[in-house]
Amino acid sequence: MSQPTLRQLSFLTAIAEHGSFVAAAEQALVTQPSLSAAIKELEAILGTKLIERGRSGATLTPAGEIAAARARAILSAVDELGEAVQGAAEPLTGPFRLGVIPTIAPFFLPKVLPRAKAAFPKLKLYLREDLTSRLIDGLRAHTLDAALIALPYEAQGIDTMPLFDDEFLFVGPPDHPLSKKADLSAADLEGEPVLLLEDGHCLRDHAIGVCGMTRPGQEEVRATSLFTLVQMAAGGLGISLLPKIAADAGIAADGLVVRAFTPPVIGRQIGLAWRRSSGRLIEIKALSGILKSA
Repeated sequence: MSQPTLRQLSFLTAIAEHGSFVAAAEQALVTQPSLSAAIKELEAILGTKLIERGRSGATLTPAGEIAAARARAILSAVDELGEAVQGAAEPLTGPFRLGVIPTIAPFFLPKVLPRAKAAFPKLKLYLREDLTSRLIDGLRAHTLDAALIALPYEAQGIDTMPLFDDEFLFVGPPDHPLSKKADLSAADLEGEPVLLLEDGHCLRDHAIGVCGMTRPGQEEVRATSLFTLVQMAAGGLGISLLPKIAADAGIAADGLVVRAFTPPVIGRQIGLAWRRSSGRLIEIKALSGILKSA
């Protein structure tokens, strides 16, 4: 009995991703007739119809959904095989795709990139800044090798390693009562209107937990970035929390009050995440040392 080829399986996953023979052919760098012929061969081998063509595009049949899911797993396993062999043959060389969340990237990467380049001159880092959930999707899809995120974060098939703690600081305008309070604790924020990042940022979830917010919509203003958040506070719109790595990078606007809280210190833990099946553990562990030192 004939067996499906990796080429046929990659075509099937491309159609599943794009919902179109035309877009799938463009991604695979083949002609549409070649892709269509390969799918027909795959359907003949498996003995069932996998794709329904329609005016709205290409839709997977129930059997096609199962086949596409298995195809992704097979292609991922092949990728892992290549990574493992290449990494064992010559570790710390070639491209390495690192994802970083937006509340870390602009403040931490300028410190760590020169060190990584000096330590591993043959390792070429490709960076992607995005929200945690999309970075985890990238790890699973093999478009990323590792991601620098805030912990704890649990996801199936993903391992994590803590690197360092990042303290939260109070930030607010000088005339705010909490800016003048002698002993400022996290408990003082409970019930206060606090400026937060928009949905999707893990820092928002950390801040909600610290500030004692128990219901959605308690805050009226949401920012798209820490830069915007600081400007909102400087404009007198309220108080907020600022990660120490951002404060150390000089993000705070002139005139703003930036203060540490009294113990116990509040904050987040920064760590690396990667696929449990990754074949690049040597690079990940080596990179973690550089990240810790920075």
